[in-house]
Amino acid sequence: MTDLLITGGTIITMDPERRVIDDGVVTIKDDRIVEVAHRGEYQLDPSPAETIDATGMVVMPGLIDGHGHAGHGLLKTLGTGPSGGWYPACEAIYAEGSDEEFWHAEAMLTLLERLKFGTTTGVTFFGGGDSIMRVDDPAYGARRCEAIEEIGIREFLAVGPRRGPFPSKFARWDGDTKHGIEASFNQQMDTCQSLIDQWHGKADGRINLSLAFAVHKPDQGDLSPLELEEMREQASAVRDMSRRHGLLFTQDGHVRGSVKFAHEELDILGPDALLSHSIGLTDEEIAICAETDTRISHNPSSNFSINARCPVPELLDAGVTVTLGSDGTAPDRSYDMFRHMFHCMHYQRSHYHDANYIPPGKALEMVTIDSARALGMEDEIGSLESGKKADVILVDMRKPHLYPMNMPVHRITYFANGNDVDTVIVNGKILMRNRQVSHIDESEILDAAQRATDKALERTGLRHLLELPNGFWGQSRYPES
Repeated sequence: MTDLLITGGTIITMDPERRVIDDGVVTIKDDRIVEVAHRGEYQLDPSPAETIDATGMVVMPGLIDGHGHAGHGLLKTLGTGPSGGWYPACEAIYAEGSDEEFWHAEAMLTLLERLKFGTTTGVTFFGGGDSIMRVDDPAYGARRCEAIEEIGIREFLAVGPRRGPFPSKFARWDGDTKHGIEASFNQQMDTCQSLIDQWHGKADGRINLSLAFAVHKPDQGDLSPLELEEMREQASAVRDMSRRHGLLFTQDGHVRGSVKFAHEELDILGPDALLSHSIGLTDEEIAICAETDTRISHNPSSNFSINARCPVPELLDAGVTVTLGSDGTAPDRSYDMFRHMFHCMHYQRSHYHDANYIPPGKALEMVTIDSARALGMEDEIGSLESGKKADVILVDMRKPHLYPMNMPVHRITYFANGNDVDTVIVNGKILMRNRQVSHIDESEILDAAQRATDKALERTGLRHLLELPNGFWGQSRYPES
């Protein structure tokens, strides 16, 4: 018996032939897709357990977000403007102002956001980049894993040692009492190992731990022989752990020169490595990515992409797998991957003054099948095919901004947004239907997020960062600070 029958929709399969099927049928048994076909070619199961009438909808693979950050969801727009206060606030709150409830509340909020926007798989750094990972104790990461289990989507949670020097300073809270603590490199590695042992592969395989290591950028200066040797040893320890457990390896914030360093000095690249941002890369670094089959996560809406361009067309032409990432929801972004598809297309077209760059089909590949390949999961997710995991979304097309519906891939990539997602299915389970997520209390999630944010601001004395900066109104740009 079929567990779930989806019928009547326009199916964008993202299969090898990139079939688009009008009046199609998708059948699901347990957590797998059984069949994807035109209604006329399908022998209807006389008694499916449940049927979804997808008339007027697009049925497509769940979207995949190649790069995000835990914690950011509670720090949206905080300290933005000429003060540059947002990043120092992240460091202060994540390392010394957060408790276990902060990480759980933020996870519930942002995983719900991803779910409601049709993102069924996401990559998340546990903190605001390599310098402010919360890895002094596995209890914090465990709270996010609990939220992944509860919300129901699929996630790759990246943990790893903070950027040195070590030991790193953190604070633990006992009620209103703050306890300063320090964690060595080895202690942070022990936290990573504990999270892997406890959580990797749990929740029916939806929780996937991954390992992260700090990027060394040219503007950070030359390393002494002793510093370089120490970095090599630490990078090797993290990389060995990722390979030993068969985990994704990822780094946040590559720039011109850092990919060459990671390859030649640290020897950490490869087909299981996903590098985020990767702006301003040289031709040599593009060739390194191609030769090592290293994958890239392009984040077109991030502040990094203002500083320099990720050479996406050049990477693609060299045969490199490129995924799209949101970069999290702060200071000024969203987990809406439809938005980032659109931004990616126009970002590259504006650079080249040529509207032929990044066709809509390629943009959609970058958040579905190409992203699945970047995560090493192209045989499981990223397209609607028999035998693959049933990660499926339905987009309601019966809206003025999406009609006429005679070019569905164009409508999805150019005009749709996350709020058009009607139904989300992960591992064969319906998590959202008619935009209602029935297995959680959405109002309580919002209230918990507000409480956690207020508490963190009070603990760190950063409430003043909520104030509007000088020059907010009536000027063409913020004044120099």
